[in-house]
Amino acid sequence: MRFASLGSGSEGNALVVEASSGTTTTRVLLDCGFSAKEVERRLGRLNLGIDDLDAILITHEHSDHVGSALTLARRASLPLYMSWGTARAVGADEADVDLHVLWGDETAAIRDLAVMPYTVPHDAREPLQFVFMDGCRRLGVLTDVGMATPHITAVLSGCDALVLESNHDTAMLAASRYPQSLKARIGGNHGHLSNDAAADILASLERSRLKHLVAAHLSQQNNLPELARQAFAGVLGTSGEDVIVATQDAGFDWLTLG
Repeated sequence: MRFASLGSGSEGNALVVEASSGTTTTRVLLDCGFSAKEVERRLGRLNLGIDDLDAILITHEHSDHVGSALTLARRASLPLYMSWGTARAVGADEADVDLHVLWGDETAAIRDLAVMPYTVPHDAREPLQFVFMDGCRRLGVLTDVGMATPHITAVLSGCDALVLESNHDTAMLAASRYPQSLKARIGGNHGHLSNDAAADILASLERSRLKHLVAAHLSQQNNLPELARQAFAGVLGTSGEDVIVATQDAGFDWLTLG
């Protein structure tokens, strides 16, 4: 299994996950938070096109995640996976798309990938995050979440790779020019994880199999890559060079799990 990001942040998010079995390869796009043209351009950096995808999965209805998902699903005849609440919020329940409704903690099979959605606290209709499995390895994804829960710890323990939100530095957010209402939303229990909160989640996990760690969904206004990296490095007991930071413009290149 391998995975790569097309971009990560408040201006758009998309993650490609790929698994191979024998002569077959399965590729899914988790979130599609850019225009159709931009998704295609960014896929091209990975030497992929829309026709190389087998499905699109959506975490929740916010525009930086759903973007052009319905347009591309129709254009390329791709199945579209999301919760019922998200489907209602984006109109997928009434659109001419191949909609597959996901339920928290119920694993779905997409060719060579097993996909387990799990529920998280975030200010959306019915948000989900995901664990991807190829029969041998597990990739856990956690972005757009306001706080830790015991369920999150249980689900993400034992993963071989993690893409973990590290949205903001608390002091930078407090000192920002954002209105107080927006600061409260971002820092609230249904908003986004601070660097310290993300590090606390990381510390709570069983990490004996962890090979790749990605800090994701960083705020361009209220965070710095080195701050997110330092927070995770403090948990890992390393210098931080082993922590990958997903960027808004470039995401990150392929990371392989065996």
